[in-house]
Amino acid sequence: MAQSTGRVAGKKAFITGGAQGLGAAAARRLAEEGAKVSLADINFAGAQGVAD
Repeated sequence: MAQSTGRVAGKKAFITGGAQGLGAAAARRLAEEGAKVSLADINFAGAQGVAD
């Protein structure tokens, strides 16, 4: 995994399709980098699992 640059720390991100696949991976990575992430997906349980 690439090293953190902190460029998104404190920023807000809104991810659609965040319950699985690329959306989930992007959401997790942005959160690790310090962004405030909001998820949207038709699969609420899946999105909740990513959020937890």
